Amino acid sequence: MNHISPVRAEEILNAARGKRIAVLGDFMLDRHLSGSVKRISPEAPVPVVEIESESTGLGGAGNVVQNLGTLGVEPFAFGVMGEDAAGQVMLGHLEICGAVTSGMIITAGRRTTEKTRIIAHDQHVVRADRETLGDISAAEENRLLAALESAMPTLQAIILQDYNKGVLTGHVIESALKIAAAHNVQVGVDPKFEHFFDYRGTHLFKPNLRELERAMGVKIGDETQLADAGRALFDRISPDLLLVTRGERGMTLFHGRDVMQHIPTRAIKVSDVSGAGDTVISTCMAAEAGGANPAEAAVMANYAAGIVCGEVGVVPIERQRLLDVIAQRD
Repeated sequence: MNHISPVRAEEILNAARGKRIAVLGDFMLDRHLSGSVKRISPEAPVPVVEIESESTGLGGAGNVVQNLGTLGVEPFAFGVMGEDAAGQVMLGHLEICGAVTSGMIITAGRRTTEKTRIIAHDQHVVRADRETLGDISAAEENRLLAALESAMPTLQAIILQDYNKGVLTGHVIESALKIAAAHNVQVGVDPKFEHFFDYRGTHLFKPNLRELERAMGVKIGDETQLADAGRALFDRISPDLLLVTRGERGMTLFHGRDVMQHIPTRAIKVSDVSGAGDTVISTCMAAEAGGANPAEAAVMANYAAGIVCGEVGVVPIERQRLLDVIAQRD
């Protein structure tokens, strides 16, 4: 199954509307300074970008929240932010996209992660990061987990969005999985290398191909090698589903250890892959909340990823645009 009818896709998204999905992980503020280059600096051999516009948006786990909101789901945000201006801007963006933000823990001990990209003529020139590296404190872990436990009875699913920024510590991961299991809430994971094998027994595990190669210590060049790596990963962490995103080669869904489904990319053009993984896990979990089976959810996520890859920068998937594109391919 590599396609879904527009009628079925709309039925799924209608059923998902208003369902509550939490996102726990590393929230970031994206800042973009855009302009043009007309000269080289006399101080160093670097371009001088004359800034013409500035914008801010949600990055990291915030982009997952934003995608859920634009798909019609009610997102709950659980993360850590600094007691700073960037945190307030980020909080404002979360509220604009309809997120419940009572799970955002404000602390004076950390800076809000902020990525500033300077763009000239639609090309990234440089990126500057402001952030506090290292794991959150035990007190911050406890506050975050208490907020999650309080909200859990109202949730249909939870997404753990890991960017190795220190929120998803070993303790937070283990405790969040136990809390979700106690409330029979499905968990989707977008992992990073540091805690790759800590996410045991989840519903959906979604690494990209490079992350899978690095974690398993192999080079994956064909379908046989992918199947071997997938089976080895199932033996380590036992998810219900494994979804490997593969860039221009689309994605592969493992329905258990031994059944693979290849889904070719739907991208017409690839301008920027930033945020595509966020879009995939958001769409998958939203679709399953709306009653989609795993294959239907993965196919819808593949369409969604194809759309956002055609845009420059991190952009959320819009519900109606997703339905329009599915209808065009019918």
